[in-house]
Amino acid sequence: MTAVQPSLKSFPKPSELPVPPGAEGWEELYPYNLVFRNGSGAEDEKFWFCDSQHWPTVFKPFETIGGEFAVKCLGQYNARHLIIPVANGIEFKIHLGYLYMSPIPVPEEQIPARVPEFERRVGHYFQNWDSLLEKWRQKVRATIDEMEGLTFKPLPEMVPFDDILSGKAKDGSEVLMEGYDRLIQLCYQNWQYHFEFLNLGYLAYLDFFSFCKQVFPGIPDQAIAKMVQGVDMELFRPDDELKKLATLAVRLGLQSAFADTDDVPGTLARVAEAAGGREWLDAYMAAQDPWFNFTIGNGFYGHDEYWIEHQEIPLGFIKDYIRRLEQGEQIMRPVDELIAERDRIVSEYRELLDGEQLAQFDAKRGLAATAYPYVENHNFYIEHWTMGVFWRKVRELSAVFVAAGFWADRDDILYLTRGEVREALFDYVCGWGVGTEATGPHYWPAEIERRRAIIDALKTQRPQPALNTPPAQITEPFTMMLYGITTEQVQQWLAGDDEGGDGAITGMAASPGVVEGIARVVTSADQLSEVQQDEILVATITAPSWGPIFGKIKATVTDIGGMMSHAAIVCREYGLPAVTGTGRASTTIRTGQRIRVDGSAGRVEILSD
Repeated sequence: MTAVQPSLKSFPKPSELPVPPGAEGWEELYPYNLVFRNGSGAEDEKFWFCDSQHWPTVFKPFETIGGEFAVKCLGQYNARHLIIPVANGIEFKIHLGYLYMSPIPVPEEQIPARVPEFERRVGHYFQNWDSLLEKWRQKVRATIDEMEGLTFKPLPEMVPFDDILSGKAKDGSEVLMEGYDRLIQLCYQNWQYHFEFLNLGYLAYLDFFSFCKQVFPGIPDQAIAKMVQGVDMELFRPDDELKKLATLAVRLGLQSAFADTDDVPGTLARVAEAAGGREWLDAYMAAQDPWFNFTIGNGFYGHDEYWIEHQEIPLGFIKDYIRRLEQGEQIMRPVDELIAERDRIVSEYRELLDGEQLAQFDAKRGLAATAYPYVENHNFYIEHWTMGVFWRKVRELSAVFVAAGFWADRDDILYLTRGEVREALFDYVCGWGVGTEATGPHYWPAEIERRRAIIDALKTQRPQPALNTPPAQITEPFTMMLYGITTEQVQQWLAGDDEGGDGAITGMAASPGVVEGIARVVTSADQLSEVQQDEILVATITAPSWGPIFGKIKATVTDIGGMMSHAAIVCREYGLPAVTGTGRASTTIRTGQRIRVDGSAGRVEILSD
């Protein structure tokens, strides 16, 4: 690899980044502990990378809850539950509206003492994987069910007379306040559950990965990844349900009913009127629970649209699958081919081993294959299902404020921090309780508009991929496997256009294959409808829920992501070439350019405009 030029050895410091015009005072929108302490110097010392993989757009104040809960709970399982020898948690801050992370290493002298406790705790999980995972599903589902049961309604003109007779002595306002507190707690609870198994999935794969690197010097990273591919993942079920519904629609001759899927009532009415329509509608309704608790986003933002609430989205995907079926295309994932390729590679490498090494290989690969699906499956249960219910309940609460004149739109609640929502809630119940007008209607409308303008200004500036001087070596396994933040990759980011010398964009060789095609640059899930058949998707990052799009495209290129990122895993499971962690593809490549993607070498070339 070309040596890094001295002038490019560091990324900008946080204090050096310009504030977009109109975004002055942005720090006041977020909790005090989430912004850098100006003047302390600490923010200009540590290496930070932008987690645009999970949070690709600017946070509104309330939306920081996802970042706070996710990163805190990830850390607790590293540092307090599993006692991972080499890795504590990840420090995180918001800068100019984007989330930045800094891995916290374990001092070398403390590592040996952590190993026995780590082995004891991890051993318990791996020895009881199936039963513990089933308990996990029950815990998560119970949390979701309780969250669904919460209700938020405007307070009545007077308490019911029955409350007088019963001596209840409460006015119902406590239900609103307790319900809000419980909603936050339940969300937090499922985020704690989220990481109970996730780090174990990465650890099992990393252990197998490290073993393969040791006994097979020079083995490609992709060969190791292929040895656990082709598994059945619940994250693919929503997309698979749509494919089955499209296949059923073709079998029943219902294609014409899907002419205008933006008209949801009209589409379903046309289906109902057709012969065989009732059979299809029954299947459609059966698929919704739970698989329509799915968003085309990633669940971290209040504006993410969920299938269950926006059925034009799944109906549109079904319409496209119908079109492809009529053209004779194969719409199912090539699972049999993936399994055959997996078994072939496993067999070839097994033949190189014997005795104890072979036994270790089989045990480690088996454990990695068992734990591997959870790396993606948790997304459905937490990011999609849990967060879909959570955002729906937040909007339900916001409707109470809208009716009381606090703000104009249910989504306006996102411009308050969750602490401010609690304060506004007491303002509302206090004004109602004493029979006077609350302060909120005179304060929040103008304040929300001020904040909206700041957020809009922050959105005009893309985030820096990293801040400050990177360490000589990046060793934290989670950072490397999930985000693709490796020593070599960071050096490539720093080298920029000079890296490689031939103008190629380089990144992680995440999924094998070489293709050429027309680029489609996507920076938001709202642009997915623009993706055309056989284009190459170029994105800041993809979401696990973009499955229906992966059936149309020829390859994927992303700015961030490692071998175990969602984009890499999904592309391997769909048999598509992928280059991840380029740092700059979405800002360098333009829609309409012809590009070549070499997922085996981690290279992307711009061939022509």
